[in-house]
Amino acid sequence: MRNLRCWPAGASWQAWSLILLTATACGRSPVPPPVPVASHEIRPFTGTWIATGTRQTLTLEPGRQAAIFNLTGSLLLSGKERLKLGFKADVIGFSDTSQGMQGRSVWTDDKGEKVFSDLRGQAVGPGNLVEGRFVGGTGRYAGVSGEYSFTWKYLVDNEEGMVSGRVVGLKGWARLASPGAASSTAGGQP
Repeated sequence: MRNLRCWPAGASWQAWSLILLTATACGRSPVPPPVPVASHEIRPFTGTWIATGTRQTLTLEPGRQAAIFNLTGSLLLSGKERLKLGFKADVIGFSDTSQGMQGRSVWTDDKGEKVFSDLRGQAVGPGNLVEGRFVGGTGRYAGVSGEYSFTWKYLVDNEEGMVSGRVVGLKGWARLASPGAASSTAGGQP
């Protein structure tokens, strides 16, 4: 910050006001506030999701396995119109190498409000596509709809059943219900 000298003798306050106004007007413009999005508009997002948990595997026949899994982790969304910046994400599911994967996910925000989704895809494994579909929520997410997709990348996968990983390429969209419709479905179950 520059050191400003005292008011010079003979200078008018109008001249100094004009100089000060010109100097501040030429500075950086303020960052505009986010554009409000109507509740019924589509909100595209991308994100990152890291999860840890357990998996129990049953070998059925040569080349075929079935597994149940339970994961929890942090989900961060980006995009101007995302639902929220961060969620705690819990997932449970069943995977069969010949039948694919089915799961359920609950995203919980910092206020305890939840977003429910169904997951489907190829058997859980590195690089396999997983697709999610929002099926409702609580609070401001009651009546939410939309879809998202990602692929899974293992970071840890050991014989004791401990797993850890992250999603790659998480992208999707969501639409919040209008306020009248949301209040009629508040507390809905997935």
